[in-house]
Amino acid sequence: MASLASSSSSINILVHVPAAAFNGIGTKRRSRGKTSSIRVTHSSLADASALLQAAHYTVDTYIKTGMVIGLGSGYASGMAIQYLGRQLRSGVLKDIVGVPTSVASASEAAKAGIPMDKYQDCLQIDFAFDDADIIEEGTLSAIIGRQRPKDEESILLQQKSILNAAKKLAFMITESQYKGDLDGSVPVLIQSLNWMQTAEEIDDLFLGDAEVWRRSSIGQASPLGGDFPLVTREGHNVLDVIFTSPILSLAEVAESLDEVNGVVDHGVICKFPCTAVITSSDGLCIVNNMPKNAVEGSKTGTKTGILKHSHIDPSKPHICKLFHTIRSTDKLFDK
Repeated sequence: MASLASSSSSINILVHVPAAAFNGIGTKRRSRGKTSSIRVTHSSLADASALLQAAHYTVDTYIKTGMVIGLGSGYASGMAIQYLGRQLRSGVLKDIVGVPTSVASASEAAKAGIPMDKYQDCLQIDFAFDDADIIEEGTLSAIIGRQRPKDEESILLQQKSILNAAKKLAFMITESQYKGDLDGSVPVLIQSLNWMQTAEEIDDLFLGDAEVWRRSSIGQASPLGGDFPLVTREGHNVLDVIFTSPILSLAEVAESLDEVNGVVDHGVICKFPCTAVITSSDGLCIVNNMPKNAVEGSKTGTKTGILKHSHIDPSKPHICKLFHTIRSTDKLFDK
């Protein structure tokens, strides 16, 4: 995929800074309210515009009348929820029920006028969309949950349950979030009782390749979680496993974490089938994966690369599809 073009040009936006401002992580300073300017690059505005296109494409392509939809959390998901609400009000879609993955997505859905239902194990979810922090190239294994929630709501548990329960799943990301060599952190939800023992076991598991920090709710971050470690509504702590070496396989990381006593869940999702709607400098790139048994059972080999169109209709998003075998996977995502 072509790299996003970088741009040094920017615009200034005037904002009013309230009297109580922050000087560094968790350090509050007092100052009079004043008007300042912040610099917003054209590239960040382009990302926002591209994610809006990705949100519209996801709703238009995968959501049909009568579906139960898992409503993701994040910037692109918020735009998709707003657009889905407009499609319902205009009558393009009918009888949609949304299942929010977080308090934030529930709030967005309520404002958009989308009927909602609470997630239950027996609930059938036809399709779900979500943001992702990063996605592994090819496998479409994803990391979610790096962002700190706004309150003590459930982190990871409900979101992963809904995404895994969905018959079809699509992530909306920028090109920079689709990588072959992964880095950064993996959030891990753990039992609060004997949390230190669990953290030490995880630290030994990835010795030399990662650091393990307990996430704080407020204040300065530290390996022990500071004075106010984050406690979820269910009473769990969150560890951030911060990899200092490239992550070679998210699936192997997930399997290793699943074996650790005291781990409740983690931020790795390995879902089949799955689609990534990726914003790029050429428009949208749609990448599909395949179920493991389909890949193993295929005699045609491995991926053939990205197929590019010789002619692009400027009124439609540029779509390129990545196949893991020569055989098309489009039928996995029939409308």
